Amino acid sequence: MEQKEIIILGIETSCDDTSIAIIKASNKKPKFKILSDIVSSQVEIHKKWGGVYPTLAKREHQKNLVPVLEKALKKAGLFKISNSKPLISNKISNVKFQELKKIFEREESLFRKLKIFLKKYQKPNLDLITVTKGPGLEPCLWVGINFVKALASFWKIPIISTNHLKSHIFVNVLGKKPLEKKDFPAVCLVVSGGHTLLFLMKDFGKYKILGETRDDAAGECFDKTARILGLEYPGGPIIAKLASQLKQADRDRVSISLPRPMIHSKDYDFSFSGLKTAVLYAVKKKYGKAPLRSAFSRTTEGRQYIKQMCVEIQQAIIDVLIKKILKAAKDYKAKTIILGGGVVANFELRKQLKKVIQKELPNVQYLIPNIQFCTDNAVMTAVTGYFRWKKNKKGEGWEGIKADANLKII
Repeated sequence: MEQKEIIILGIETSCDDTSIAIIKASNKKPKFKILSDIVSSQVEIHKKWGGVYPTLAKREHQKNLVPVLEKALKKAGLFKISNSKPLISNKISNVKFQELKKIFEREESLFRKLKIFLKKYQKPNLDLITVTKGPGLEPCLWVGINFVKALASFWKIPIISTNHLKSHIFVNVLGKKPLEKKDFPAVCLVVSGGHTLLFLMKDFGKYKILGETRDDAAGECFDKTARILGLEYPGGPIIAKLASQLKQADRDRVSISLPRPMIHSKDYDFSFSGLKTAVLYAVKKKYGKAPLRSAFSRTTEGRQYIKQMCVEIQQAIIDVLIKKILKAAKDYKAKTIILGGGVVANFELRKQLKKVIQKELPNVQYLIPNIQFCTDNAVMTAVTGYFRWKKNKKGEGWEGIKADANLKII
């Protein structure tokens, strides 16, 4: 008799967050229960670099994966620690660990930590392990993939690799009714620090790229313009915060005017490097230098100018995103609009897009993730892995899974 539910372990290391989640999924209908969701953030570590430093991010993943896994399994209640004796017999052949050592050929420290972990704990009650294989930072992707390969090999559990871009879209099924035939076609927008991608989902597994950024992603533009203003990394949250502090009366008097690159182009592509450059020139013209120093932000004039600039930067990005997604939805007669990615956590974007859709496309369904699932997380990896597994109820040959930093949606 086929089991009614499966328990899935998801692992996400595509950029700077080490995330591991465990979900319980129904076998027939896509209904999910989150058993644990643990994220180890590296934001504070990368702040001084003004962005993610790949080698440093890789090292942090190597340090964090085992403790994060232990926390996730404990919270999910999948095993208990025995203080009296090892839960795995000491008679386990050294040959088995020699096989794992080959997987971690260039990651000796992670191998040592995992070896201790595997000796100490029993195999947990898991049916499937999922991992992000791309797109992302290749050094970071490989750490997660090798970690999952070792777990799958040692525990004899099937493994599924997932596409990070699709995961940002599929996480929208949490707590909502399943997408059906009548909900397609769907226009999807993934907008984050590394991606600004607009694509058409004709059905599950049927995708067509409509447009993508020609240079900087929207989130990258937030980060770079924040740096010009002397603000901390990541730029999106701090720009949104400062913009929200400007009173409406002062917003109406903002004299700063920035370009909306490609907003009137006939295609669905994006470009945000020009916006970044416009901010740089505006700051240099007014103050003769950039980036602005932190001392400047402590003056009344400085605080007001930065808040005004934050309002205009945020609105310029929002205007472009809304115009493009509405154009695509109308042109392709979309039944559903789906958003995903870290920038989607922006309150103004969520509010303004919802208002415009209700006004111009009242019959179109609008899906956007809960705030906690906008940024990179392993819940979305586990959910996407479930949909891939559901097709044939089989895993992949883990030996052949490779990191693909430039993995496409199709």
